Amino acid sequence: MNRAEFPTREGVEAAARRIEAHVTRTPLLPFEWQGIRLWAKAECLQQGGAFKLRGATNRLLRLSEEERKRGVVAFSSGNHARGVAIAARRLGIAATIVMPSDAPTVKREATAAEGAAIVAYDRASEDRVAIAARISKDTGAIVVPSFDDIDIIEGQGTVGIEARDQLGGDPPLVIVPCGGGGLSAGIALALPGSTIVPVEPEGWDDMARSLEGGEIVPVRQPAPPTRLDALQTPVVSPYTFDVLHQRGSRGLSVSDDEAAAAMRFAFDHLRLVVEPGGAAALAAVLAGKLGDLAQGSVVILSGGNVDPELYASVLAGSP
Repeated sequence: MNRAEFPTREGVEAAARRIEAHVTRTPLLPFEWQGIRLWAKAECLQQGGAFKLRGATNRLLRLSEEERKRGVVAFSSGNHARGVAIAARRLGIAATIVMPSDAPTVKREATAAEGAAIVAYDRASEDRVAIAARISKDTGAIVVPSFDDIDIIEGQGTVGIEARDQLGGDPPLVIVPCGGGGLSAGIALALPGSTIVPVEPEGWDDMARSLEGGEIVPVRQPAPPTRLDALQTPVVSPYTFDVLHQRGSRGLSVSDDEAAAAMRFAFDHLRLVVEPGGAAALAAVLAGKLGDLAQGSVVILSGGNVDPELYASVLAGSP
């Protein structure tokens, strides 16, 4: 099957048509902050609890029959894992997921419930990419990366296509939680008229530092602990960096406390359950890190898979 060499806007449009029957068209909810009317794109209400089903579905739908028989292997702390597991189950494809041993229980259990085999690894001492590559070599399974893949990026970009259609045009600004940058880059391709701002956890802001310096740099080690587990990516992809760099994007970072405040805001004002990583973009808005916001800007709430105990403590205002 022919593959493009780089993700494109046309590829995002094609992905939107391809996956339309397989994903939920998530709502765009209005809210006000400091007198500015903004929109929250609630991907926390997507099937599987996060936007990741989009890219996973697009990637797996493009597998040949022979590739589907070989199965797939992915690596993820949870949301991509579950997205791949759901898409694989629906298409009758065997899936193996390499997950960190400290992944949130709710994500690990949900992934296993979809029928995927789980291989645990130590995030601090083991290389998830190498583990997936070894499984692929031993079994013939197709590796499905979480962001370093054209079909994945174009699938994630369908969030932008939906937002454009719901608004009737490109919004002035889109603030996006960022791990490897697949969602940010995909939305940038989908919305050429919008400014895209990726937001990462403090200490894991390799995309922001890469964009600032004009070349890819990894997360500084030792990286600090963070509750924003969905965004813990040690180095971004050339694909995602190139798209955002060409657009002149500049990144921001937020703390655990700022993400917790955003989770409480989402519950109080939008009645939405949002996980720490999924709240990163909203956290940047509430913390005043974007300066003057344009009316009609869009804030992506990228996921809602959070352990109940952690969520209860966050709502209670516990550290």
